[in-house]
Amino acid sequence: MKFVAEIDIMPHKELLDPQGKAVANNLKNIDIHEVSDVRIGKHITISLEAETEDAAREIVDNACRKLLANLIMESFSFELKSE
Repeated sequence: MKFVAEIDIMPHKELLDPQGKAVANNLKNIDIHEVSDVRIGKHITISLEAETEDAAREIVDNACRKLLANLIMESFSFELKSE
């Protein structure tokens, strides 16, 4: 079966996000004052083939844990869809 995984990787909330802070500060410079916090992460799309949905989930989870996310500084979540 073919699957598509939509993966979101974000810095842990406890860690400083300098890129997010810079965006939040600059929003005020363009007269957008309603935003109080910005966190910036990564979005990754993976197409894969697996025997079952459970097998596909395991593949994506392993990819995130071993390569895509730095688990010391980032967390990840993903949604899996069959094609």
